Amino acid sequence: MLKALIFDVDETLVYYEGYDHREWYEEWVKPELRKHGIDLDYETYRKTVTGELPRSYVEHFGIDHVEFWKIVDEINLRYRREMARLGRIKAFSDVSALGELRKLGLRLAAVSNASQECTEFVLDLFKLRGYFDVVYGKDYSNLDGVKPNPYLVEKALRALSLRPDEALMVGDSAHDVLAGKRAGLKTVNVVRFGKVAGADYYVKDLWELVDLVKRMGIHSP
Repeated sequence: MLKALIFDVDETLVYYEGYDHREWYEEWVKPELRKHGIDLDYETYRKTVTGELPRSYVEHFGIDHVEFWKIVDEINLRYRREMARLGRIKAFSDVSALGELRKLGLRLAAVSNASQECTEFVLDLFKLRGYFDVVYGKDYSNLDGVKPNPYLVEKALRALSLRPDEALMVGDSAHDVLAGKRAGLKTVNVVRFGKVAGADYYVKDLWELVDLVKRMGIHSP
């Protein structure tokens, strides 16, 4: 029986108006990296984010990779704070469905490739953190453990003391689906920006997710 849902955060629960990854890197990240003597082109950076290159690859540029990602995450937190000030971070209108999922007796976890601080910032911004039993951002002790690696999903399962067959992975991206699958979970693609191949279920929004889990049957604690 279903006992829990593990959610992605960005573009599943919240979104950023006008966000462009390359523009963010060129305008926010690259100038700051140059202050540290690092001249890293966007395409190489992108490949370390997508997993085409390990996150430790940045050590080729003369910096400890954990230090590098902490710098990037601090920049990202500043960016998020500025976007929040400008009113450009939005919660999807259906996030109130999280409350209904809790009423059904489900436990909820959130896992994000963003840092712990960045993840908690956006959840707190919309008073969403209280819905979740567990919230995990990227782990500096295992930086290549970000999705599509199953590490964060498995970490959430352990924290909830659940087996893979007792939870669903819910997200908007291929990385969410792959991470869930690799952890042994059934996956739900919330079709925010287009359908992702390989998911077990598809929903147009979180209210449709509520209907789905009701049909599946829920373990009552």
